[in-house]
Amino acid sequence: MALPPAFLDELRLRTPLPGLIGRKTRLTRSGRNWKGCCPFHGEKTPSFYVYDDHFHCFGCGAHGDAITFVMRAEGASFPEAVERLAGEAGLEVPKPTPEAAAREKRARDLHGVLEAAAAAFERRLRLPEGAEGLAYLKRRGLSDETIRKFGLGWSGGGRGAIAADLKADGITPEQLAEAGLIRPREEGEGYTDLFFNRVMFPIRDRRGRMISFGGRVLGDGVPKYVNGPETVLFKKRNSLYALDLAKEGAFRGGTVVAVEGYMDVIALHQAGFAGAVAPLGTALTPEQMEELWRLTPEPVLCFDGDAAGARAAARAAEAALPLLTTERSLRLATLPAGEDPDTLIVRGGPAAFQAVLDGARPLGEALFGLVAEGRPMATPEQRAALRKRLEEAAGAIKDRALAGEYRRALLDRFFDATRTGPRGAAR
Repeated sequence: MALPPAFLDELRLRTPLPGLIGRKTRLTRSGRNWKGCCPFHGEKTPSFYVYDDHFHCFGCGAHGDAITFVMRAEGASFPEAVERLAGEAGLEVPKPTPEAAAREKRARDLHGVLEAAAAAFERRLRLPEGAEGLAYLKRRGLSDETIRKFGLGWSGGGRGAIAADLKADGITPEQLAEAGLIRPREEGEGYTDLFFNRVMFPIRDRRGRMISFGGRVLGDGVPKYVNGPETVLFKKRNSLYALDLAKEGAFRGGTVVAVEGYMDVIALHQAGFAGAVAPLGTALTPEQMEELWRLTPEPVLCFDGDAAGARAAARAAEAALPLLTTERSLRLATLPAGEDPDTLIVRGGPAAFQAVLDGARPLGEALFGLVAEGRPMATPEQRAALRKRLEEAAGAIKDRALAGEYRRALLDRFFDATRTGPRGAAR
């Protein structure tokens, strides 16, 4: 039964595991996860844990997602489990067609093309032509183990390099173009490389499959960082750098934290912060926030301690408000002025960044400052305008009960900030 991966991902997303598994065994909260006695083997002490997108029994080793659970618990076949869960989730199972099978095969083939390209870039990094790229990574403090873990590589300097590298594997220019590695020339025949003279950063989806690359030019070239183009595999607004590794880090109890760039993420992972991810050169999108919430109910967003960082925090809060529920929110952390996670760790070690995480504020606490920043409160008109803006912020939350609590908290802060003293002056 060939089903589109996007449909299966949506089905898993729409099937809350605690509710599904709770029908078979009693679950209790364990931190941000759930635990209970395993339904697959007799036990008196709970060793069965339920996470956001999978379950695992430390007693018998049972492991899987919602589809796997229904198959094991009810003896259902894969199609039967999918049909049942889709019915409960309100989804229609796509009818298998030759076209759908061809699309799935093409997607599998493109993952393979990108994996082959990643291997070629890694090889080039260790050749004399990649010496400059390797030296850059070493100067940034990365170990050989970290470079291997993230699959970092070197694009090569000459146009046509990746096509030449992969020709022996039977990979055609048309496949490379569809994978987002080369593009047709604007004039004349043939193709031109999208990446050259760049350190290469493989981008993977949450399941660890290759979907694209980012590249950093050395020296003064611009743009400094580029990402691959949108393809059938890669949608920038849906993707987070190192999401597959952060998923494992969150499973092991690491704090999920979104930072700005590739090197920040890599430096944090090397320093032990295995839940770090980054958007791909853009502000966090609602789709990326949904991915963060699949890892943890309260991820941390980390911003620079300057005016640009404050604006980025305000934009992230505005985008998040309509998506908040009583089960998921955000915390906001601010870096010291002039620092990013990479430089902070170099200067102060992991403890310095841990202090930033420890100082992260819940969104409900930080929101007043984000909305009121730069807004004068000296006149009645100015205070009325600020109050209106605060009420609009709370009103953006779709959960009515939660919106009411935010409105109450924001107005309490507003009245404290605008209360007049004995001479009638706002303080």
